Amino acid sequence: MTAELAVIVLAAGEGTRMKSARPKVLHEVAHRPMIAHVLAAVRELSPRRMLVVIAKDGEAVAAAAAPAESVVQSPALGTAHAVRTALATLGPFAGDVLVVYGDTPLLTAETLRALLVGRRRAVAAAVAVLGMRPADPGAYGRLVLAADGSLEAIVEAGDADAGQRKIGLCNSGVMAFEGALAPELVGAVRNANSKREFYLTDVVAIARGRGLLCRAIEAPAEELIGVNSRAELAVAEATLQQRLRARHMAAGVTLVDPTTVYFSADTLIGRDTVIEPSVVFGPGVRVGEGAEIRAFSHIMGAEIGDRVTVGPFARLRQGAKLGNEVRIGNFVEVKEARLGAGTRVNHLSYIGDSVVGSRVNIGAGTITCNFDGFVKSQTKIGDGAFIGSNSALVAPVSIGADAIVGAGSVIVEDVPAEALSVGRGKQVNKPGRARELRAAGARKKERSKA
Repeated sequence: MTAELAVIVLAAGEGTRMKSARPKVLHEVAHRPMIAHVLAAVRELSPRRMLVVIAKDGEAVAAAAAPAESVVQSPALGTAHAVRTALATLGPFAGDVLVVYGDTPLLTAETLRALLVGRRRAVAAAVAVLGMRPADPGAYGRLVLAADGSLEAIVEAGDADAGQRKIGLCNSGVMAFEGALAPELVGAVRNANSKREFYLTDVVAIARGRGLLCRAIEAPAEELIGVNSRAELAVAEATLQQRLRARHMAAGVTLVDPTTVYFSADTLIGRDTVIEPSVVFGPGVRVGEGAEIRAFSHIMGAEIGDRVTVGPFARLRQGAKLGNEVRIGNFVEVKEARLGAGTRVNHLSYIGDSVVGSRVNIGAGTITCNFDGFVKSQTKIGDGAFIGSNSALVAPVSIGADAIVGAGSVIVEDVPAEALSVGRGKQVNKPGRARELRAAGARKKERSKA
């Protein structure tokens, strides 16, 4: 794509139907703000400038959009006013000016590229609009085409006559302008309407009135429907999850029950990995090749090596780094811990703030006690060590290579390499005492009934 491209992202809407204190475009789809999806798509076009139009109190949106430039629209007087505000910052620009919306997280670079190519084709259009055919055209503006196929007008649903309401091709709002003409066309928009707002859709009539060509480029409705409510947010999430599942399977990942697996937009998974049902991937997960992620596991912020087994019912949190052929079993939680190749934590354990070597076996019920109520400390376990079941390793503490910790131990001091450490109270057996206790208990029960 040519470098002569400027992109304007409209993100100043209040999103009142979301009923949220958070700006609409910051609501997440696949663990990524909607506006971040839009910006990722336009970045693939290599634009020279990206300007995001934000509201007066839109600092959070500006931060999410960085390093794109932010332009404040105040007061908010409609979409054409927002574009006019951005064009004033852009200044003279001879290339394409692309206008997109921050609440369309399903929009793809391929569709935007088709719009730009369509605008430029001979003869180049002053304005090109992305059109769609939604299942229910309802409240969408209709794109009225001339006999030669060019775009004649955009008619709002409320203003459409009976014939125009039958038109299935609807306005998405996404437009591409010839940059040299954009300030003139957008600047000519007036606010002679009931809301006293400047509508960007009026630029088509203005351009045609000046004898300029306008064109409609049809695109999938799925990509272009904006998110204005929680219900529509859920639809966008479901649609994007279907895309992500298809993408991973096409890359060689097996999903045993695809509809039950949920990905983040940034999830990376190597080929020949198998993912069982009901697995959730939060942000920042990388999985190597040939891994097995078993059912009902939740993973976020983790790096998983090749041929690793995780779960079922495992939780990997931020900072978990698993070397090749590590095994994490049922009801095991790992957080801010690095586990070396071949290490096994198979049952009911918590490993946090730890550095664990390779070929370590950690028994069921083991806990690294990393927090004393004030600060977190680290546990270190050397290569080949064996940690017996139901052990508590009280950090800061180090277990040497090839050491053995006896089951049920509370370890509060460093264990040397190849040492056996048992940190538990001495067992005492009292013959016949159990019989005496049962008899005493029976007498007490009888007295309570009297």
